[in-house]
Amino acid sequence: MNQEKVGNETLFYDTYALYAIALGKENYKKFSHGYNVITTLMNLYELYYTLLKEDHQGLGEEFFNKLISSCMEIKSESIKESAKFRKKEIKRKLSYIDCLGYTIAKENKVKFLTGDEGFKNISNVEFVKE
Repeated sequence: MNQEKVGNETLFYDTYALYAIALGKENYKKFSHGYNVITTLMNLYELYYTLLKEDHQGLGEEFFNKLISSCMEIKSESIKESAKFRKKEIKRKLSYIDCLGYTIAKENKVKFLTGDEGFKNISNVEFVKE
């Protein structure tokens, strides 16, 4: 996964997308290179934990080390906006971390890459099912 390509499209990678890429899921292969990656430390935490839980510690270490420099700072205003978004979309049952990532993506004028069904048909989302 190369998050350093300059001049290519930038996307916010949520945990769903990062996990699919880490496991080599076919529908996410095109997103494993050629894109500038942004995410948050919270998404990286979720990814690392999930891989660790599934006995993929080596993969967790690899992706943690590759992606740590792609983590955006979480600003206090982003937290407030993501809470408002989550409340507005309460019926979708979106997680706190996903709402925060979606908000940060919008603030940075990039699409939010996910396969989470809750984000299907929401603007500013690149929805890819695995």
